[in-house]
Amino acid sequence: MSRVVPALWPCGAAAPCSEPRKIHEVFFFLAIYCISVGTGGHKPSLESFGADQFDEDHPVERLHKMSFFNWWNSGLCCGLLLGVTVVVYVQDHVSWAAADLILTAVMALSILIFCLGRPRYRFRKPAGSPLTPLCRVAIAAFRKRRLAADQLHEAAKLDKGRQLFHTDKLRFLDKAAIVEAEKQSPWRLATVTEVEEMKLMINMIPIWITTLPFGICVAQSSTFFIKQSTTLDRSIAGGKFTIPPASTYALAAIGMIAAVVVYDKILVPFFRRVTGNERGINILPRIGIGMCFTALSMVVAAAVERKRLKSDSNSMSVFWLAPQFLIIGVGDGFALVGLQEYFYDQVPDSMRSLGIALYLSVIGAANFLSSLLITVVDRVTEKGGKSWFGKDLNSSRLDYFYLLLAGITTANLAVYAFVVSRYSYKNVRKTTVGVDDFYDADARNMA
Repeated sequence: MSRVVPALWPCGAAAPCSEPRKIHEVFFFLAIYCISVGTGGHKPSLESFGADQFDEDHPVERLHKMSFFNWWNSGLCCGLLLGVTVVVYVQDHVSWAAADLILTAVMALSILIFCLGRPRYRFRKPAGSPLTPLCRVAIAAFRKRRLAADQLHEAAKLDKGRQLFHTDKLRFLDKAAIVEAEKQSPWRLATVTEVEEMKLMINMIPIWITTLPFGICVAQSSTFFIKQSTTLDRSIAGGKFTIPPASTYALAAIGMIAAVVVYDKILVPFFRRVTGNERGINILPRIGIGMCFTALSMVVAAAVERKRLKSDSNSMSVFWLAPQFLIIGVGDGFALVGLQEYFYDQVPDSMRSLGIALYLSVIGAANFLSSLLITVVDRVTEKGGKSWFGKDLNSSRLDYFYLLLAGITTANLAVYAFVVSRYSYKNVRKTTVGVDDFYDADARNMA
């Protein structure tokens, strides 16, 4: 709108201008906030809704579900490729208004396709607030904190979700399931499954914390990596075409797509035959592999940046950045997709949208921590004589910062490995529940 409606032009009819008008700022930030609110609302819900279309009690659909997040992210990366190449080209060579109209049309088409498929979707039966059972467990365990865990209560059949096996960890929560009388209030007596769901959420806290350094490294690929590309020679085809800086991010998307395809089509079938594990590689080791690639990408980025500082960056090709983009893309293919699967699969069945939101919170919190780390490093190194972050990249020492991130990620890997070694995956009791029992058949025909 700011490019199409004359009244919203930053300078009106005059150009250039020193600063935008107030109404232009209002519309700009309103658009940015709408994107943030929309992403926060649709992304957790849509991703978990897509995975819910597979029946976990059906042997074939169960295997397909394990590949869902791989192909979901492949689709996202394909969209990203078009976004940082075609759309960016339109922005630079046609107009921002044309690019924004293209994106608006694509979103409108996607909403239309989504609505047309509504009669064929599977909808989970509403199960009330997913936080209520967790609160009941906490309150019941506190009320019976002085009792010795003996006979534990479990419902013969759950109204919603699946039963979980009892585990010996966090045993103080088991007190919530101690039977005191024949009839007890739900706020004084919880089932074993509800207790185990509470344990699952508590066990996620160390995993969430130890994946933050990975997120900090990922944040550099869309910030400092792009900034590096602006100082390098981006001309191709004999200087006839110049690659936009934002388009270099396509290399990370290519790396991620390649990693996902190799993982899903080669590694998973191979390890299924070798280990007998239906997943091939368990979720948490997969995330750890991705973290290793991420640490390696920081080391490579430091080496490339050191070469850039020592050479004439105007004659140094932007494709020197390709290794660090590709490696961090491969890391995303393992860790980022693994995090999505972990936070979807290991939360209680009624909290899967919230689980995907927890995954997104890792990336969001990591971006804040990245900014905080940069601020701290800037102030500390400035007191030491010269800041690592100068007025431009040529007066900065990003190579030192990348090595610092590599060191933090490597040290964190040791902590992560310890946490994973003590982690217990969700252990579901096998049932013969069919898809029509688990899903609301009437809801499929909702208009």
